[in-house]
Amino acid sequence: MYQFLKKGKSGGAHISAAGHKNAMNKITLKIDGMACSMCEAHINDVIRKVVPDAKKVESSHTKGESTFLTDTAVDFAWLKKNIHDTGYTLVSFDSQPYVKKGFFGFGK
Repeated sequence: MYQFLKKGKSGGAHISAAGHKNAMNKITLKIDGMACSMCEAHINDVIRKVVPDAKKVESSHTKGESTFLTDTAVDFAWLKKNIHDTGYTLVSFDSQPYVKKGFFGFGK
């Protein structure tokens, strides 16, 4: 069973429920209010500000969603507040374990 990563008091390494040190997660956010590529850039900036180690940050105004990868816990309440302060609405979010594919998709 998957659980969110917990940040320890020492700020040290994070361990997932599966026992993998620093397991990567793919976060998908459903966001209301994006209408153009500039809106996408605003959301990407907010994500990078709130989750400094976010990788592969991408947004799509046509799909109304943003995705990124992270190996640290995400404070979704803080992310929602920052998105709202920018003029958009975080409707929902999902976190799934991310497994990097091998070269050309082979090996995993």
